[in-house]
Amino acid sequence: MKSTQRRSPRAIRSALTSALKISLSLSLMFSLPALAQSEVGRPGSQTAQGRVGLSPAQTVFDQVNQLLQSSYGGLSTVDRAALNREYQARLDAVCAPTPTNCAEEKAYPVIEAEITALDDEHTFFQNPEDFQEFVASATGGNRRQFGVKLALLDGQQRVVLEVVPNSVAAAAGLLRGDVLTSIDGQPYTYDALRAAREAGRPIELGVSTRGVERVVNVTSQESSTRDLPRLTYVSSSGGTEDVAVLRIPTFISGGGVAQGVHDLVGQARARGVRGIIVDLRGNGGGSLQECDGAVSAFVPSFTRVARSAEGNSRTLVSRGARVEAGRTSGIVTNPQLWTGPLSVLVDQGSASCSEFFAFEIQNAARGPILGERTAGVGNTATRVFPIGEEAALQLTILNYAKPDGTPYPTRLTPDIPDEQGESTIRLLTEGQDELLNLGIGALDGAPVLSQDRVQPGSP
Repeated sequence: MKSTQRRSPRAIRSALTSALKISLSLSLMFSLPALAQSEVGRPGSQTAQGRVGLSPAQTVFDQVNQLLQSSYGGLSTVDRAALNREYQARLDAVCAPTPTNCAEEKAYPVIEAEITALDDEHTFFQNPEDFQEFVASATGGNRRQFGVKLALLDGQQRVVLEVVPNSVAAAAGLLRGDVLTSIDGQPYTYDALRAAREAGRPIELGVSTRGVERVVNVTSQESSTRDLPRLTYVSSSGGTEDVAVLRIPTFISGGGVAQGVHDLVGQARARGVRGIIVDLRGNGGGSLQECDGAVSAFVPSFTRVARSAEGNSRTLVSRGARVEAGRTSGIVTNPQLWTGPLSVLVDQGSASCSEFFAFEIQNAARGPILGERTAGVGNTATRVFPIGEEAALQLTILNYAKPDGTPYPTRLTPDIPDEQGESTIRLLTEGQDELLNLGIGALDGAPVLSQDRVQPGSP
């Protein structure tokens, strides 16, 4: 349910600068200062735009290849210099009719093909539309939306998986598990819903809630992409709601995720719940800092090593603070630590930083992970570098390991596997969340932190 509007290069760069953060692929790292320091694509540089006579296409191609040569820190063994030569020849052929004024867009498919040949699924080229969407998500910006996330059933994205608080969908009373059946009296299609959203056209939306039909009136609106953690309570035995479900939809919300997790854990503790379930399904990742802070509400302390061509660096995270290069920085105020039973839900949409979160829980034997194998981008760090006027390159610059040299896994394998297919979605339309029920049951055998394990290395 996405829509973008054109933003000027200056506005995009301003948004990125104001939102500077470090993140994993296991997240997304983006930095204008990093770009400026390397002088890639900056006036006055001896490269890219600073070289007189280069076409716009050649300029962006050179920017990308300089970054591949100087800043790449991933695990690909492909000869990057050879790639440069091969795809330079392809660009020359594309630009042969107008070599001195070949348009920037002419280089995009060549760059995309080169990045694909690099064979690093964490590194990719973002065209202007993709980059603008990234900026909106990463900075908590606005886009036209209904505020609902949908799942596939009977060939269409029609089942409500999630309703964003304070959104159009929330105001209309849409609920998780609802099935969208019609638009303006016609059979529902996702294409029709998307067209109405993009146009901002009011529609009558037919909805089935556990077999009960109703019609709601909705109109998409420009609203914030911020989607912060939230807490609900469920019953483990049909009586009192004694289990907290902590939903973390993303770690990219322009800040506030880690603080929200700690605050909500504090609320759950005050309520006296017997267990917490962390729901990371569909969480595509985000800021490493936010992720670190969130994990520290459940794991007393943990350490990782970042490995790059320039050497290794170590980070200790404990009780909402990080120690890097001897410097301590606080992530949250009034940090909490949940010591009771815990389980974590993941699926194929759990990616990057959510994979990191789940791995730290699993590595610390803090609680079982349930669901599907995750997306498979959980062991490296990337940075997003603006390219040319409006495009960008997401580039792997680091990979991660534990202090003993054990690398972070590319993807996480759950302790309790449970495939999430169409049958699972159909059960959801009947009010049954199969994986959530398994998570509740897993709390019975989940470990509890003893006092000696609660004493972390103090940052």
